[in-house]
Amino acid sequence: MDDAYTVKVTALESGEAETAEQLQALKAGDCFLVADGWGDLQEGAEGLFDNDTRILSRLMLRVGRARPSRLSSGVSQDNVFFTCHATNRPLPPMGGKSAPAGVLHLERRRFLWERRMFERIRIANHGVEDVLLPLSIDYGADFADIFEVRGTRRDRKGEVAPPTTDGRRVAFSYMGLDGVERRSCVAFSEPPARMTASRAEFMFSLPRGRTMDLYIECGADRCEAPSEERWRLHAVQARLAMRAKRRGGASLRGPRSPRFNDWLEQSRADVALLTTDLPTGPYPYAGTPWFSTPFGRDGIITAWQMLWLDPSLAKGVLTYLAMRQATETSAFEDSAPGKIMHETRRGEMSALGEVPFGLYYGGVDTTCLFVALAGAYARRTGDLETIRRLWPNLIAATKWMREHGDIQNNGLIAYQRAAETGLSNQGWKDSEDSIFHSDGRFPRGPVALLEVQGYAFSAWQAMADLGRRLGEKGAGEWEARADAVRALVEERFWMEDEQFYAVALDGDGAPCRAIASNAGHLLFSGLPSPERARAVTKRMLSAEFRSGWGVRTLATGQPRFNPMSYHDGSVWPHDTAFAAAGMARYGERRAVAMLLNEIYEAATHFHLRLPELFCGFERLPGEPPIAYPVACLPQAWAAGSVFMMMQAALGISIDAINGLVEVDNPMMPEGIEHLTLSRLQVGEAMVDLAFDRVNSHTVVAPRRRQGEVRVRLTR
Repeated sequence: MDDAYTVKVTALESGEAETAEQLQALKAGDCFLVADGWGDLQEGAEGLFDNDTRILSRLMLRVGRARPSRLSSGVSQDNVFFTCHATNRPLPPMGGKSAPAGVLHLERRRFLWERRMFERIRIANHGVEDVLLPLSIDYGADFADIFEVRGTRRDRKGEVAPPTTDGRRVAFSYMGLDGVERRSCVAFSEPPARMTASRAEFMFSLPRGRTMDLYIECGADRCEAPSEERWRLHAVQARLAMRAKRRGGASLRGPRSPRFNDWLEQSRADVALLTTDLPTGPYPYAGTPWFSTPFGRDGIITAWQMLWLDPSLAKGVLTYLAMRQATETSAFEDSAPGKIMHETRRGEMSALGEVPFGLYYGGVDTTCLFVALAGAYARRTGDLETIRRLWPNLIAATKWMREHGDIQNNGLIAYQRAAETGLSNQGWKDSEDSIFHSDGRFPRGPVALLEVQGYAFSAWQAMADLGRRLGEKGAGEWEARADAVRALVEERFWMEDEQFYAVALDGDGAPCRAIASNAGHLLFSGLPSPERARAVTKRMLSAEFRSGWGVRTLATGQPRFNPMSYHDGSVWPHDTAFAAAGMARYGERRAVAMLLNEIYEAATHFHLRLPELFCGFERLPGEPPIAYPVACLPQAWAAGSVFMMMQAALGISIDAINGLVEVDNPMMPEGIEHLTLSRLQVGEAMVDLAFDRVNSHTVVAPRRRQGEVRVRLTR
């Protein structure tokens, strides 16, 4: 994702990076919060962010001038509440007496709703005497742009006004260089004994056996007076909204006892957390903290992972991206007519053009994926009305593929950044060192990536199919283009001596002979011949790629291989899922079940929440996978990976146009004896399916059925 590589390397070199597990994230709409395990904001990567601006950079609780001793903390399974349990350290003498450590229980419980953070600090006195309790909260707002927080330096900034207070509320404001005033506030339910521009100090008398609450609200613009009533009302609204998101579409559940079922629940909750309801429909934002915004590639892939269960995501993604489709050529934005957006931002630096990501199109694969997803969505839902509305956008996208994506007029989609401010590599592996020759040299552009040709192949096939269904002209031409791409890839990317595909072709047409996981995405498209697919699968299942926790992005022994790198030897769950789904397409169902089990076992070491990536070290007995310190967590296509792999393992394909659910040679995950797929929508019909392991086989049986839908099992 954009310039993540530079940011993450900077964090690693500084020695200041916190692991994703140490930070706690909440999100609601375009507002998100990143805090440490105590719930404190101490700057760094932490803060309350609204529309790509940090509106609260400091919020620190102290009891008797000391940080409480943390007992436990975490985010609820539905991702609505963060809760920290803590206790006091020895309190200073007040009135001749001091309270010992461990007599006060402090609970910090918070959630986000409508651009606000609502927090309740509940303190209970379990001691044998009354306690005079000094409590302070430090606060501050730097209004840093998200790119500043990530490490980009600015020569000039706008003006931060002096904070103002009114007894129980502090207000902050900033006039940006873009002429926009940004404001935020912190308010308390009780008036502090002393309040300054940076601190509120309280003195509470807490009798033994009694409990007291302090409510805090922080957010954009002006704060209302916090109260128990407001906290309860908005907590219910936040929880109900999240519940509605989680229950959209079909439900997949296993037995109640295994943690596998908890993984499914956590992954579904993470996708729901990152999904924002936009005017165009639901859109899964890429991940927190760095990518809490619409990304083209990430949105499409997450929607594809969830398509069989919940097609509404795909409809929302397609509709939003169609609205943002480029109509002009811009080197700075890397745009051309028909191209699909890579990323959009709303912060000050984007508005001023200090970074190109206000509306940026520097992704070579997103346009092809957009068209391919439209085809998959139509087959899954039979919703040709939406496809008719999108048809002009699909035509424009294919025109971009022909006239701009095919830079060298050789039938292949390639990239070469249009401006120095843009991304040097423009596939999903977009770090600066991710594409190279077998001797480690970086290729001269334009670069034609292997997996992008697979996406283009799928896009041309989708257009041919959709054109026929809609009665539009051009189906034969699009089908011919798909055949031509297949022939070009088989001729120019295949390395007979390696029995594998080159990761890319450089500007001279020479193959970059590095052995990388991109070939798994090519399998997903169905482009390779069965013989070559078997050869690729065999190698990707070998120890070169398999770490024991999933598939590495680069085979061991390759130049630049580094299991701690961002793209050159790490494990990305979505990448493993693509490889597994690709193998399943060629009948390798057992391999899918094996990779699914490995990814699940990795998830158990990350509290059942898969990070964006983790290190690609070999799995050792009794030892956990090694975290990548600054991976996004949660991250949308990591959370969606389990559902893509489950569909591949169960062999499910859905053709709503013909009212058919086909289950091809299903394979249950290891240790799972029963699965239930409920409320599977097939056009206007609905069906429940039960999967059971019987001896070495998996059998499927329809349960409840509404409307006309056929279920066909093949082996």
